[in-house]
Amino acid sequence: MPRVLSRTPSIFAPFRRLQQLMLAALLLAGSGSALAQALPVQVQVSGNTATAQIGVLGQPVADLTLSFDDASGLSASSLGISAKLVNLNNAALLARLPDLQLTQLDSALPLLITVEPPGNGGLSFNRTVRVEVHTHALSYSAGSAYRLFKAPLLGPFRDISDEIAPGSVRARGTTGGFSQFLVLLDLRDTGDVIAAKFDWLRDRVDALPVGVRPGYTASLDAAEAAVASENFATAIAELDTLRASAASQAGGALTQQWQAGGSNNQAGDLIAGAATLKFSIAYLRDYGH
Repeated sequence: MPRVLSRTPSIFAPFRRLQQLMLAALLLAGSGSALAQALPVQVQVSGNTATAQIGVLGQPVADLTLSFDDASGLSASSLGISAKLVNLNNAALLARLPDLQLTQLDSALPLLITVEPPGNGGLSFNRTVRVEVHTHALSYSAGSAYRLFKAPLLGPFRDISDEIAPGSVRARGTTGGFSQFLVLLDLRDTGDVIAAKFDWLRDRVDALPVGVRPGYTASLDAAEAAVASENFATAIAELDTLRASAASQAGGALTQQWQAGGSNNQAGDLIAGAATLKFSIAYLRDYGH
């Protein structure tokens, strides 16, 4: 059954209304194009964390935070961050969503963020990066259907969410790479989402060196069987085991580095895939389908 979002008044309501009016004006100004309106982006870097304010200075549409496990060459220019408000009827973009009816752009935040580091920028990182899109243009409620989706350039989007938090909405996910992000309403059956995430992880495991596959396959088999029997604690524990194994083998039996221009970050993909699968299993436990 589709989930129903509750939208209750909050202290952010006046600010949210201002953002929505700004978004509407920008979309109207660029309504003739498929990607309606580029937005200014201001990026700051401190240590292993980069923050980007998207929109007019002082009145951002959203904030993007990238928290790296271990980055090298991290700078505003090496990240290659850009953002655009998209046309809700952009057929090419809609075709990249998992389900045209059940995964939807919200007219309050039709925002496409691209992180495409230039090949000569010198950026690399080990294992994972935590991505947060924070906006007051959307309202948070417990059991929210908002999700953070990621895609390669021109490729299909998939849910990478591992936390949806208030403030008004903070959509968070972990990834072993980049490059494009959307916050979407995901009204798909949670069981279908979980099945897709198991399939994605199994594809990653199947590409590992033969000698390390059995342990990861066993964890996935046990987690999937536990979900089927509604033993959610065991399923989550098995995914914790998988994540711990990937972290311990990163840089050894598993590759762990992402770098601009191409990489195969096996450890990062496994850690991130397990994190988003855990989120969906916990959602099924707490809220049902």
